[in-house]
Amino acid sequence: MMHPEILLPTLIAHRGYSSAAPENTLAAVKAAHDAGTQWVELDVQLLGDGTAVIWHDKDVSRCSDGQGDISRLSWAQVCQLDVGEWFDDAFRGERMASLTSMLALVNTLGMSVNIELKIHKGRDGEALVDQVIPSLMSALAPERLIVSSFNMQALQRCRHHANAQELALGMLFRALPADWQSQCETIDAYSVHCHWPRLKRHHVKAVCDAGYPLLCYTVNDPSAFQPYWAWGVTSAFTDDPATLRRYLNSQQDKASR
Repeated sequence: MMHPEILLPTLIAHRGYSSAAPENTLAAVKAAHDAGTQWVELDVQLLGDGTAVIWHDKDVSRCSDGQGDISRLSWAQVCQLDVGEWFDDAFRGERMASLTSMLALVNTLGMSVNIELKIHKGRDGEALVDQVIPSLMSALAPERLIVSSFNMQALQRCRHHANAQELALGMLFRALPADWQSQCETIDAYSVHCHWPRLKRHHVKAVCDAGYPLLCYTVNDPSAFQPYWAWGVTSAFTDDPATLRRYLNSQQDKASR
């Protein structure tokens, strides 16, 4: 299958600009856009009533003023939650974003997105895929979308939906396993996404030599990550894209002197 012609950026805002605004919210995506970031990474999962929402955790306690497992809450219930005040008073009143509202914002801002299928233990990955993939593929051109997951079955289900249409799939790993390439080939992966502190130089070389873009998460220490660029890493997910951009610009300035 042909992969879409994606122009990957150096930096991708992790859960939106999550050091400047509450993660996975419309506000965080707006902040990323205002900081000049073209791509954002966001998490999607289903509420108990089947509504697809942009949310990372299994429950709502860390990033809202409420409690409860996401899979047991309805859209009407989560609309009552404040998901901004925990981060800063300036975001009081921020509400959980539905996938629909987030895609509308992304399109309004002309941005691109890496959507992670967030499948917590005991959740139905196929139901999540069946709900969100048609929405994603109808809302975004293939070159503006990557769908990633740690869950092989979910990514295989994505291919079921995308049979004749281009869809970039990213295989997520915490540590790169010995059979990483066979896993990627099984789903016809576009990209490999890894936790950067667990990567060695030979891992990076193997991924790059096999022709996969390598995206690393979550990079918030630009000086510690600096060698990885030379090794061949394509992109970095970061909570603070502005700080990383300033660091990269300063390194380029030094190199040009």
